[in-house]
Amino acid sequence: MSRIQLALNVSKLDEAIDFYSKLFRTAPAKVRPGYANFAIDEPPLKLVLIEGGGVPGSINHLGVEVFTTAEVRDATKYLSGVGLATDVEEQTTCCFAVQDKVWVDGPDGARWEVYTVLADAPKESSLGSVSTTGVQCCTPPALETTGSTPCC
Repeated sequence: MSRIQLALNVSKLDEAIDFYSKLFRTAPAKVRPGYANFAIDEPPLKLVLIEGGGVPGSINHLGVEVFTTAEVRDATKYLSGVGLATDVEEQTTCCFAVQDKVWVDGPDGARWEVYTVLADAPKESSLGSVSTTGVQCCTPPALETTGSTPCC
């Protein structure tokens, strides 16, 4: 099983947490400075809130959360096999989690990641830190040169 990830830019994290907690009838799964995520069962959704990550209310990035590294590998093989350019990150620490992931670009530039969370990251990890691949935390390589704010 998997779930869609929607990462939103927000201007005030506390207000956004309050709103989405009420909307989805659940508390966040993780809250860190400038960051929160919800693991929502119904509808199956990973909602990520990023404070100051861009224009408030805009989409930061999209994704599909899977639950094993094998699923990330399968997605990478499939996406490459159908001709999509992939950017793979393994054991990367960003957005307060250790992850394996693969990124692809949609036709209009929307970035999608297929990822699995391997472990919670140390408290000192944060948005904007450099991943093990040398890419700024959760910023896909294609966005790195545009000055875009990192995502997770």
